[in-house]
Amino acid sequence: MCGIAGVVSAISLGPEADRYAQAMLAKLSHRGPDGAHAKIYPSHGVVLGHTRLALNDLSESGRQPIWGVDGDHAITVSGEVYGFKQRRAELIAEGYRFRTKSDSEVALVLYQKHGLEFLEQLRGEFALALWDRARGRLILARDRFGVRPLVFCRSGDLLVWASEAKALFAHPAVPRRLDVRTALNQLCQVMVPGTTAFESVRSLMPGHVMIIDRTATGLVVTDRPYWDLSFRLPNEYDRAAAVIPTHIENIRKAVVESVSLRLDADVPVGVYLSGGLDSSSLLALVCGTMQCVPRALTIAFDDKQYDESALARRMADHVGIPLDAVRVGAADMYGAQYESAVWHSERSFYNTLGVAKMALSKHARASGLRAVITGEGADELFAGYPAFRIDAPAESMARGADSDSLFRGAILPVDPERHCKFDELCGFTPGWLQPWISTWRSAQLLLSADLRGLLAEYDPLEAVASSLAPEMIRGRSRLDIAQYTWIKTMLDGQILNWGGDKVDMANAIESRPVFLDHHLAQAAIAVPPELRIRDGVEKWILRQAMKGALPAFMFERSKFAFMGPPAFRCAQSTAALKRLTDKHLTSERVEAVGICDIARMRKFLDTVFTTDSSHELRNELDKIINHVLGLHILHEQYLS
Repeated sequence: MCGIAGVVSAISLGPEADRYAQAMLAKLSHRGPDGAHAKIYPSHGVVLGHTRLALNDLSESGRQPIWGVDGDHAITVSGEVYGFKQRRAELIAEGYRFRTKSDSEVALVLYQKHGLEFLEQLRGEFALALWDRARGRLILARDRFGVRPLVFCRSGDLLVWASEAKALFAHPAVPRRLDVRTALNQLCQVMVPGTTAFESVRSLMPGHVMIIDRTATGLVVTDRPYWDLSFRLPNEYDRAAAVIPTHIENIRKAVVESVSLRLDADVPVGVYLSGGLDSSSLLALVCGTMQCVPRALTIAFDDKQYDESALARRMADHVGIPLDAVRVGAADMYGAQYESAVWHSERSFYNTLGVAKMALSKHARASGLRAVITGEGADELFAGYPAFRIDAPAESMARGADSDSLFRGAILPVDPERHCKFDELCGFTPGWLQPWISTWRSAQLLLSADLRGLLAEYDPLEAVASSLAPEMIRGRSRLDIAQYTWIKTMLDGQILNWGGDKVDMANAIESRPVFLDHHLAQAAIAVPPELRIRDGVEKWILRQAMKGALPAFMFERSKFAFMGPPAFRCAQSTAALKRLTDKHLTSERVEAVGICDIARMRKFLDTVFTTDSSHELRNELDKIINHVLGLHILHEQYLS
């Protein structure tokens, strides 16, 4: 895991290119504390920059950019390519040569062998920039699920890219402006795929490759997918009872293999442990794979209903290892760390989970870790989120879990909701989207006159629906559609952003999500929907696959959504939140940002801090205040 940044221009670069490159890399120092290096090719119009977090090939030869033996190809990579040792040996046997022991060079040699099809050969989480000097071609690519971020800005015949937008803004060609349409999407939580909070900055889509050719007439840019998660049509599933043990065994093998690959590093790899099925399964497998006792870390909240640390400790005791619990209280959730989480995430968030995870990654780094195994992706692939039960097959006899009432108004709808564009696209409105429809209805009441006028031509939820590929949705089962639409929107825009890479790499910790392995994903979507949720039990097939690794108390436990406690649940958190709003939501700041109406904002803040309303409404107010606060902090940090 590292940070990458660079430039490709249709014309030669001047002497200032090095200064701009160093400024960009300085903004990514948190991603790569083990050194920064940029290579300038003025006559070719190319800059390749890299900040290093050394995990494989700790020697100086692992420094990037890495040039191939042929001298015509160079690469920078953020992230990991797994299984690289075997691939390197295979390529050497075929006659290819290597200069380093880095996993990144394997990607470079695979390009030399396969051309643009090399991406299909890569297994891992990565964002990369590859320069083909002979062809005058620059290639940008992002892993299949978008675990590693990659953003870019095109300005005429200049294209600038980086792991994070803050690095782009260090280049004078990249303007700083909040995107008002994206601000509306943040207020209803669901970002349009490929967008960022900033008007001039785009995000390369997961599973996409961008090819930039330098020609006599300028840059020719092509952006295309190289992979997508294709759920089967209903009649394509093998539903024979005799096949169920095969599905279970396929999942088991795929999870074990994915764990083993992600433990390969030249530094210690720890485990993030919650009180849930996913991370508990991974901990058991890690203990069986590693030759030493792994480091396990968890978050402990003061709010007992949201705190899973006792269950995490029981699991750690079950496998016989110590557990490091990081306690996160009100002062941690709504103080300077909140502001820092916004800066690193580069967008607003509805819940303080990311703030808590940033405290966890800080502790992990201080403890000597550089990489951790995580459980993101299991809920996406095996239908673990509570809202997926809304769209589960009737034969699954979906039932509500005991914890559902805690999350109504937050990630579960209070009442059924519909959106016409999603109804048109999917044939229904997915359950996961429904709580955001009511949130958006309430958030609209805060908007300034200019943004209320924009609503006549822009519906943020319609924009999301219009961005999704109909051919990957139509004809699929309801649960498949619900999972696919979530994966294409919320996984990239939320789970892997302010809940994943950005807050882990804030402290130079590489998170390695086992379940977001594309081989495992293919095994998961081969499982019929009624085996993902069965008899009201979410992730049924995964439970069966991991049954032998889990104690009964974990195997039988229902899904509990891992979230930070909303501020209104204790006086200390409410007071800490009030200090943040007093600081960032003054009349002067609200007017300068221009998103909200000042009078409406004052009335809303009075409601937030004085109302004695229902739990469900308080959950919704908590989401809105977090987004509003985040947008104003973002404006201060990046535009003021």
